[in-house]
Amino acid sequence: MNETNKRLVSPAKMLLALFVFLIVGILVSLMIGRYCISLPDIAKALTGRAAAAQIRQIIFQVRLPRIFAAVLVGGGLSVSGASYQGMFKNPLVSPDLLGSSSGAAFGAVMGIALSWGLPAVKLSAFVFGLLAVLMTWLIGTKVGKGGNTNFLLILGGILISSLFQSLITLLKYTADTENKLPEITFWLMGSLNKASYADVLAMTAPFALCSLLMVYISGKINILALGDEEAKTLGVNTRALQIIIVLTSTVLTSYSISITGTISWVGLIVPHLARMLLGPNFKYIIPGSLLLGGIYLLIMDNICRSLMVVEIPLGIATSLVGIPFFIILMSKKEIAW
Repeated sequence: MNETNKRLVSPAKMLLALFVFLIVGILVSLMIGRYCISLPDIAKALTGRAAAAQIRQIIFQVRLPRIFAAVLVGGGLSVSGASYQGMFKNPLVSPDLLGSSSGAAFGAVMGIALSWGLPAVKLSAFVFGLLAVLMTWLIGTKVGKGGNTNFLLILGGILISSLFQSLITLLKYTADTENKLPEITFWLMGSLNKASYADVLAMTAPFALCSLLMVYISGKINILALGDEEAKTLGVNTRALQIIIVLTSTVLTSYSISITGTISWVGLIVPHLARMLLGPNFKYIIPGSLLLGGIYLLIMDNICRSLMVVEIPLGIATSLVGIPFFIILMSKKEIAW
C-alpha cells in the first residue's frame, strides 16, 4: 500500500483543517495573556459594538499586531525552509543556510550600536540580509566557476555566516555595556513584543507576492528535488528556478528577521511537520508550511508571553523545542528526501 492510500485525510482537506486551526489559534491568542479577555468581549470589540476602552486598547494596539506578525513571520520562515529543502534535496536545510540570518542580525546590531531609530534598524537588517545572500551567490557562481552550484552555495553560506557572526561579536565587544550591549543581546534573542501595524503592512505585500510565487512554482520544485540532470531532461530551467527560490526565500527570511530578531529552527522543523501531514508533494508542502508556520509561531509566542511573569525571548523557546526535534530526526535510520 503506497503512502497516498495510507492517508486517512486527503491533503486538500488537511489544508482546510489547518486553515481553520489557524483561525482558532488567532482567537485563542486574542483571549490569553496577562490580562485574559473573554470571547464575547473580543466579538464586541471586533464588530465595533460597545466594549471597554481597556479591552479595545489591548486587542487593537497590543495583541493584533503581534498576532499578525507571528503569522507572517512563521509562515515566511517555514515557506523559505521548505523551498530550500526541496532545492538542495536535503531535509536538514533551514532558511539561514545562505547567510541571510547572520547578515540581517549584523545589520540590526550595527544600527543599534550606532543609535539609529527602530525603523532604520529594521531597514538595515533587511538590507544586510539581502547583501549576505548576494555575497553567497557570488561565491557559489563566480568564485566556484560554475562547478557543483548547490555545494558551493552551501560552502559560501557557511563562509558568509561566519564573517557576519565575527562582525557581530566585534560590535558587541566594542558596544556600550550599560545601554547598547543589553539591547543588542535582547534583539538577538528574538521577540515579537515590538511588532507594529507598520511592520505588518510593510511585510504583507512581499509576503503575499513571494508566497504566491512559491506556490506557483511548487510543481517544479518537485521536479528539482529529483536532481539537476533529471530536471533539465524534463525541460526545467534549473538555474532560473534556483534564482527564484533563493530570491523569494531571502526576501521572506530577511523581512522576518528584521521584525522579530533571530528566530531559529522554525524553517527547519515546520516543513517536516507539513511533510508528515501532507505527504512529499511540494504543491501541498508549501501552503501547508505556510499555515503550520503561522500556527507554530502563534503557539510559541503565546507560551513566551504567558508562561512567566517576565516574557521569554521567542528565539529561546523555538530553540528549546527545535533541538529535541532535530535529535529525533537525526536518530532515524533513514533521512530520505
